[in-house]
Amino acid sequence: MKYTQLGRTGLKVSRIVLGTMNFGPQTDEAGSHAIMDAALDAGINFFDTANVYGWGENKGRTEKIIGSWFGRNSARRDKVVLATKVYGNMAPDGNVWPNHDRLSAVNIRRAVEASLKRLNTDHIDLYQFHHVDRRTPFEEIWQAIDVLVQQGKILYTGSSNFPGYKIAQANETAARRGTLGLVSEQCLYNLAERRAEMEVVPAAQEYGLGVIPWSPLHGGLLGGVLKKEAEGVRRAQGRSADALADTSVRRQVQAYEDLLDKHGLAPGEVALAWLLTRPGVTAPIVGPRTAEQLDSALRAVELRLSDELLSELDAVFPGPGPSPEAFAW
Repeated sequence: MKYTQLGRTGLKVSRIVLGTMNFGPQTDEAGSHAIMDAALDAGINFFDTANVYGWGENKGRTEKIIGSWFGRNSARRDKVVLATKVYGNMAPDGNVWPNHDRLSAVNIRRAVEASLKRLNTDHIDLYQFHHVDRRTPFEEIWQAIDVLVQQGKILYTGSSNFPGYKIAQANETAARRGTLGLVSEQCLYNLAERRAEMEVVPAAQEYGLGVIPWSPLHGGLLGGVLKKEAEGVRRAQGRSADALADTSVRRQVQAYEDLLDKHGLAPGEVALAWLLTRPGVTAPIVGPRTAEQLDSALRAVELRLSDELLSELDAVFPGPGPSPEAFAW
């Protein structure tokens, strides 16, 4: 495994993040523990989750699965950079209570304590704002975070799904308070969805945030979906199926799969390896449901893409170009 710094921090993290969103909904506890064992054995030290994972009446279930894994062997906790998120409503029994969601100081305090209990730990390494909260000023957010940092309950703070201007606003506010501010941004970013290159990635680079792309295969779109459909292995679902409803996207994906077939490369591994070549990217998040999917992600870290292939990939999935030249000059 290769490692890098998380943004401008001194924290060393693996170049693959183990995403845990499938733990509970699609992979049972035993299978989830096996995947975490294999990931740690392979050198992946960066685990990502969120308080709402498990979803619906089972929200919080994923954090509990991770917590039970730590409980089986306490030495594991010191080997893992643990990241979770706050924003979604966590009121019990399907209730939607006020002050049990978003980024108010009262909810941040409540959410941290609940996550620590579910995760069976005394601290969270990277605490991430899952979405923008337009109702809560950053002065209030940072005041709550500062207290938690002083208490040793969280170490670093990151954002997720933030636009570039909110990254700037958050860190300018933190700078005025004399605190570290955001150190990472978790965003939708992959070969088929490159809009983050317009504003989010440049803002992250300017402020020293590590970029952590989620959905690196765009819901399976970049994992050989058309070949799998043709062979009857698996039909496109969710984000992938929605994208393929557009005939122009289907043509792009076919060209992508044909190109990689010519090079004898696996589409999913190339999609991950491509992200690892992108400026500002710390590590993409992979969410394996099986050990085999984890093995594929690990191979991507070692895959080297030639300049010729990178140019060919740009031709299939052209990016928006640098900002503001792409839209103003």
